[in-house]
Amino acid sequence: MVYDAFVLLSFGGPEKPDDVMPFLRNVVRGRGVPDERLAEVYEHYMHFGGVSPINQQCRDLLAAVGTEFAAHGIGLPSYWGNRNWQPMLADTVAQMRDDGVEHALGFATSAYGGYSSCKQYWEDIAAAREHVGPKAPRISKLRQFHDHPGFVEPHAEAVRAALGTLDPARRATTRVAFTAHSIPAGMARNAGPTGNRYTDQLAETARLVQARAADDVEYDLVWQSRSGPPQIPWLEPDINDHLEALAEKGVTDVVVSPIGFVSDHLEVIWDLDNEAKDTAARLGLGFARAASPGVHPRFVTMVRELVEERLGDQPHTTLGTLPTWDVCPANCCPPAKRPGAAA
Repeated sequence: MVYDAFVLLSFGGPEKPDDVMPFLRNVVRGRGVPDERLAEVYEHYMHFGGVSPINQQCRDLLAAVGTEFAAHGIGLPSYWGNRNWQPMLADTVAQMRDDGVEHALGFATSAYGGYSSCKQYWEDIAAAREHVGPKAPRISKLRQFHDHPGFVEPHAEAVRAALGTLDPARRATTRVAFTAHSIPAGMARNAGPTGNRYTDQLAETARLVQARAADDVEYDLVWQSRSGPPQIPWLEPDINDHLEALAEKGVTDVVVSPIGFVSDHLEVIWDLDNEAKDTAARLGLGFARAASPGVHPRFVTMVRELVEERLGDQPHTTLGTLPTWDVCPANCCPPAKRPGAAA
């Protein structure tokens, strides 16, 4: 297979206050999220001047990947397109068409399977190509990378660094909480023929990271950033409820590691560095937040290695036991059924 470009696929985020509400409406379109929740999240963004760090993080990653490609003789021009805000993927695909691109490799800023974290990117690609029309380039999404050393090792390094900031005399009563974006419980149950890629892979990543970071410290996988109608159950426990439970059990210190994410975007900063940190302070818990990979050199190398895998120049590198593949089955990871939908 011949590929002639690389495209970074991401979520997108506002870059000025006037972007915030239109961006949020793009994110929740058709999902029944109440206006009160949007107003609440709007205030989170305004706390940071209406600017999400995610777009700059994408620029930084794309620049680092470009340097990595050049150093290893990969001559693919690079592009970037988002799901919810500029640069929108449809506009990027149109630019690629105009540049003569025919078949690109796409890297999504999500390590895991699941509807929103993987399949929806395939839907984004299909919708963008349909919008562009004839001669729209093909985009083949690179595989999920939850157990790739280039993802696991930066998280493990960050957990070790965070543990190093806490009181070593309280090591026996210290715990690690790995967090990921919560999803509707119905989506987790409605996993499709390949099983529950999202929760299974997260559990494996947590195990792999902890084994390399601090196998003498107990850990849990918990959830953050719940959204959606309040009557619909989502995966629990929420990180703040979990901190309450840990304090009741006599835990004195906690490291929070956002293994569900590749960079410190706004949900990580708000939910963990503000809300969870404040909860820990109220409970008297020592608190340290581990960094996400961002542009860690090993993570950047991983992107290059995933491209080389597809080009046939690099073996399929994994640390776990769960299968991964380049092309997901058509009926993999269905979305959650909305209230009132027919069974």
